[in-house]
This record gives sequence, structure tokens and C-alpha cells, in this order.
Amino acid sequence: MKKRRILYVSSEVVPYLPENQISTMALEAPKKMNGLNNEVRIFMPRYGAINERRHQLHEVIRLSGMNLVVNDMDQPLIIKVASIPKERLQVYFIDNEEYFKRKAIVADEKGKLFEDNDERLIFFAKGVLETVKKLNWSPDVIHVSGWMASLLPMYVKTLFSDDPTFSECKIVSSAFNFGFTAELNPKLIDKIKFDGVEDDRLKMIESPTLDNLTKFAMSFSDGIVRAGDILSEDLNEFMDKTDIPVLEFYDVDEFAEHYNNFYDRLVIEEN
Repeated sequence: MKKRRILYVSSEVVPYLPENQISTMALEAPKKMNGLNNEVRIFMPRYGAINERRHQLHEVIRLSGMNLVVNDMDQPLIIKVASIPKERLQVYFIDNEEYFKRKAIVADEKGKLFEDNDERLIFFAKGVLETVKKLNWSPDVIHVSGWMASLLPMYVKTLFSDDPTFSECKIVSSAFNFGFTAELNPKLIDKIKFDGVEDDRLKMIESPTLDNLTKFAMSFSDGIVRAGDILSEDLNEFMDKTDIPVLEFYDVDEFAEHYNNFYDRLVIEEN
């Protein structure tokens, strides 16, 4: 099979954050695909909880320095990178003092969701895509996992649709049942529309719950993975009814060949 360029974008990745379904698969999938002779890169947010010294993160000056506009505010983009020990894999971290300096990931010490989680979503998605452009690296497949990556498929298919970096790529979304239980700021749609995005599917996130963000990501994807062994009835119903190809659940010991074949199917059949 032809060597593929695969971009993994995840809310969390082991070993930088504790193990859970998302963070574990966000490491295992790139490891396996890299071992199958694919060219792999990984992106995640640089949360304040990540120990930069222990994990040897360092800023990539040539990629940093641009500003991203989020809801009419300029926010500086900082890119950091680290290598996963023994795996020959690099992880790129999207950083910004305003959005990612805090130690907690999604909520404060009282469990209340951060008011600006909606803007963090926008900044992260646009930051990943702008950085990939700067790398001059056109992925064949972009595979997103977790709530923080949920807007990226939409931005690829709208704001970045005419960019040659992404013109041929296929998007895969993983469905998990892990993240948060409340609702994000409902002004999320207005802030997306500020970027000039107009799409009927924005109605799906008028109530920006975890399930709705996941379905929103899937609606802009070329393929879907049932990545969690237990999913909500809402997510299962969406996948059962969609015309988008769905790869069924495989556990961490047996998924690799199925993922690789699924990527090939999407890239080959759609071109």
C-alpha cells in the first residue's frame, strides 16, 4: 500500500496527560500507523498541566509568531514540539497564554466549564491548520479525536476549503463518550460565523454539548470511527443513519490493520 501522510489531532495524548480512551488511542494509532510505513504527525493543545521540562517541549520559532483572530480579537499563536520517547514521533503543541496557561483542561476546581472553551476550540482548530500550512505538509488523512478537535473538520471544509494544503485530504472523526457533561458557551456559533462561515449544519451546535460537537465533527467528515466501546444512544443513532462510512469498534490490540485499510479505502475510493 502507498505511504500515506496522516495528521492526528487530539484533545489529549499519552504520555503528556493521564491515560483514558482518547489519550491512549491518540498515541497508539500514530504508533501503529508509523510502524506501517505511514508518515505521521500529531497535534494537541499545550495545557498548563503539561510539564514542559520533563517532556522536553521547546518552542519552534519558525512556526510561531502569527496572530489568529478569534471573535475579533488577535491572539498570538505559539508552537512547541516534543518527541515521544522511543517512538520516532513528534508532537506539536498549540499554545497561547490566554487559552492554555491554566492547569485545568476544561473546567475550574469547582467543576464549572471555562467560559472561553468555545474560543479555545476555535483557536486550536485554526492554529493546527495554519501550522500545517507553514510546515508545507499536505496530509492525505486528518484524524480528529476529542472535544478540542471537534471544529477542525468544519474549518477544513469551509474556511480552508480552497487551500491546496488540504484540497485532497480526507477527514476521519473518532466518536468517544469522554470529555465533559455540561454545555459550552452558546455564543460559539456567532464566533464561528465571525470567520465568515455560513452552513446549515451550524444548527447542530446551537446547544454545544459533547455529543452535539461530536456529531458536528462527524457531519463534516469523510469517515467515522466508533472509537469508544460504550457510546451514547444519540451518537449511535447518528452513525446508524448516516451515509458516511463508519468503521466499527476495535480494541487497542486489534485496530491497526483496520484503521490502515479504512484510510486507504477513503483516499483511494474518493479520488
